[in-house]
Formats: sequence, structure tokens, C-alpha cells
Amino acid sequence: MILTAVKIMNIREELEKREELILSPYACFSARSKGREKEEEQDKLRPVFQRDRDRIIHSKAFRRLKDKTQVFLTPQGDHYRTRLTHTLEVAQIARTISRSLHLNEDLTEAIALAHDLGHTPFGHAGERALNRVCPSGFVHSEQSVRVVQLYERNAQGLNLTYEVIDGIRNHGMNSKPGTLEGQVVRLSDKIAYMHHDMDDAVRAGILRGDRVPQSIADVVGDTLGERLDSFITDIIISSRDKNEIMMSPAVYDALINLRKWMFENIYTNSTAKSEEGKAEGIVSTLYTYFTENTGKLPSEYRSLMERTGEEPGRIVSDFISSMTDRYAIGLYEDLFIPDPWRLK
Repeated sequence: MILTAVKIMNIREELEKREELILSPYACFSARSKGREKEEEQDKLRPVFQRDRDRIIHSKAFRRLKDKTQVFLTPQGDHYRTRLTHTLEVAQIARTISRSLHLNEDLTEAIALAHDLGHTPFGHAGERALNRVCPSGFVHSEQSVRVVQLYERNAQGLNLTYEVIDGIRNHGMNSKPGTLEGQVVRLSDKIAYMHHDMDDAVRAGILRGDRVPQSIADVVGDTLGERLDSFITDIIISSRDKNEIMMSPAVYDALINLRKWMFENIYTNSTAKSEEGKAEGIVSTLYTYFTENTGKLPSEYRSLMERTGEEPGRIVSDFISSMTDRYAIGLYEDLFIPDPWRLK
């Protein structure tokens, strides 16, 4: 048994040594991590970022992503993206880029899988509603950090490494992560949602096809597949042997212009967004109810409020943002719809 334990212990060390041999000098090496907020004994098999990745996959917040809106509220069809499938597509794109650049795939995947754990029900409609009613505001990237630090593992948190937390916190458009792996996820997030949101918009009949303005198509291609390949390839070529993840100026401009075009044609489309006002109303009403009735909060949220002394609105935002679409609708019906009026 002692010999077996020694052999197992060497597996993590061997994996860390392998990183030193094959990864780019600009990669984030597992053995050089800045560590965790609470120091832990090293795992016998897994380097720190692989361990973080596994903790995220096994978390309750990760499982709830399957019932949270990406763009389209309660779409009629099985093939529309959810927040979970978006997350998996981000991870796939990010791993492709990281592998090609010889970066740390475990760190990349951990950040990608956790970047939206704090997202609200009803997509960005829910986020807008909470940001409007909560005095301290609401940003889903910061909420994702709160989820992994405060709410998983019986309110003990996942105790993730500094590098993973940094990547989660800074995956927004106006932020810059401190690791190249985090920078890869930041761009992969944008590429993923522009790719799959247009695909879903075509499926929903909001767009007649996947054609975009010719000025964009001339740079990155005419079809969804061509554009996805162009963005990924350009990042890899532009970032090779550099201590920064970047795109060529022409392709980056095409990305920004495509994002702007999608906001005009999809994200603010009256058909796609016709029900969002109702969704925001559900979130706002639930927020008001629970801030006025904090005793009705689940025990874990009441305990955290007592332990931290945080304002009720902050804790209520935590509770509401954790909900799936289905749970939020069901709770709203239980609280505000007379039983004889509910749809059976």
C-alpha cells in the first residue's frame, strides 16, 4: 500500500513536469499557481487546475445552467442553446485555441466552465432586472465569483485557485484577465455566442439565413462555419509566441462590427425579445417580495446574511440569480397566482 501511494503521488508531479516540457513559456503552469485562499494539501493525482475543473463540473450551479436561458425565452424546440450548451461551446473553442498555443488546457477549461455560473434566469433580461433593483447593482461575472466562493459545498465554497477566479471575474468585454488562458476564454465567449446565437436566430425565423453585411463577410467569411474558423485561426496565428492573446486588426474590427450588427438584428429584435418585459417583471417582483420577507429565504441564504452582515438586497440577488427559469416561474406562481387560475 505504501509503494502504491508513492506511485500515485508521482502522477501529479509527472503531469506538472510534463507541463514544463510542452507548454509555452507564456502559459500558466500548475506548479506555479498563486494558490488558493484557503491552503489545501495537494491532490495525489491531479494538478491544481484540473482539480478546479472537476470541482466546477460537480457543482450544483453548473447543473442548473441547463435550465437557464441563453437568448430565447422558452423556445419551442429541442435544439436551441441554453446557458449550459453555451458554456460547453465556449470551453470547446477555448481548448482548441489553448492547445494550438501550447497553453494550459486545464486552466482554460476550468475558467470556461465556470464563467457563467452566476448568470440569472431569463438570460440578460434577468441580469438587467437585478441590476436595476439591487442597490449594489448586479454583474453576472462578479456573481459567478460569489457562487464559487460562498455558495457551493454547503456554503464553504469551492476554494478555487487565484488564476481561475481571475479568469471568471474578468471574462467581460471591458476586462483583461491576468493569464493568457483567461484571455483565451474572454474571446472564446464572444465568438461562441455570436456563432450560436445567429444559428438559433435562423432556426427561430428571425433571420432568413446566416448572411451578414458584405464588409464583414469579405474579412471572415459568408457562413457560420467560415466565420468561426476565421476567428479561431486568426487568434492562433496572431498570438503565437506572444505574451498576449490578440486578433489581427482587420479580424478584430470584423468581430466588433458583427457584434454590433447582431445587437441591431437579434438581441434587440422585437420577436426575440417580446417576452423579456414579463421576465424582468417576474425577477423584480420576486426581489421585492424577498427583501420585504427575508424570513422566507432558504436557510442557507439567511445564514449567510447573518454571518456576513450584508444587505438583504445583496443576498436576495444571490438567491434569485441562482434560480433556473422554471424554478423562478414556479415560485412566482406559488406566491402570486391564485391556485384555481394556474395552468394545469
